[in-house]
Amino acid sequence: MSLTSAATLATLDKTGPRRITDLAVTEGVTQPAMTVLVRVMEESGLVERKGDPSDKRVTLVCLTEAGASYVRTRRQAGVDAYARLIDELTGDEVEALAAALPALLRLAELESHAREESDR
Repeated sequence: MSLTSAATLATLDKTGPRRITDLAVTEGVTQPAMTVLVRVMEESGLVERKGDPSDKRVTLVCLTEAGASYVRTRRQAGVDAYARLIDELTGDEVEALAAALPALLRLAELESHAREESDR
């Protein structure tokens, strides 16, 4: 699976159903490219298209249970990989990493806010 496909699934998991145009902007690709990507993921059973209840002219892309399961599995694999790497660190390195966590969490928060601002 491409990084854009995985990122799109993660976006849908985090934000819920979205228009193709919104997904294209968020993932930094053209609308035609996102349309093709959604079609491929739809054929794979990872997403589905549904009508927007608030506007019948709009189609939303939604995660299927298989898509949500893929995102969860991928996230857990990342957690497991980091856990294995952390096990390789010395005690002092683990302490330094733990001390850096508040700053890393703040960076993630700032990045999230910046992304939300750019989506508007």
